[in-house]
Amino acid sequence: MTTPSPLDIASPPAARPGAPVRPAPAPSATGCPDSGLVVDMGPVEAALGHRAVGLTLTNCGGKPVRVDGYPSVQPIDENGDALPVKVNPGSSYMGRDKGPEEVMLAPGKTMRSLLVWVSTPTGGDLIEGDALEIAPAPGLEARTFPLEGSDVRLLDEFNMTGWRTSQPE
Repeated sequence: MTTPSPLDIASPPAARPGAPVRPAPAPSATGCPDSGLVVDMGPVEAALGHRAVGLTLTNCGGKPVRVDGYPSVQPIDENGDALPVKVNPGSSYMGRDKGPEEVMLAPGKTMRSLLVWVSTPTGGDLIEGDALEIAPAPGLEARTFPLEGSDVRLLDEFNMTGWRTSQPE
């Protein structure tokens, strides 16, 4: 029996300048991305000028994958160009970051992260984003999630929690 080769996704998020908008690779009935990992984004939640979305990481492959890190998030404009919005691993008003949890994620199992941003005039220049490219980690397959409606498109800075098996607090 061979041991599955672990995939270490411990690197902090990194910008990918010039990343084009492209259809989101998603698992199909016959397969999933080469990494065996796929990210999904929940609905936007709002509280006191803060916005948050829950991210879910699912092992859609047939082998366990080692997960120990943060998602990779890149806001993009309508042309698919990267926007200069800072992405910070760490806590926020909407959730406390306990850091990533190292897990051998079994097929079909999930982990969670919380992505939060604040859009205030005092935070700096607000940038209007059209979508977020989100990957399990830098260098892995990203999915594109459109940002539509209200002030959810006005970006200042992001904070996010590490991948964990429990809901961020």
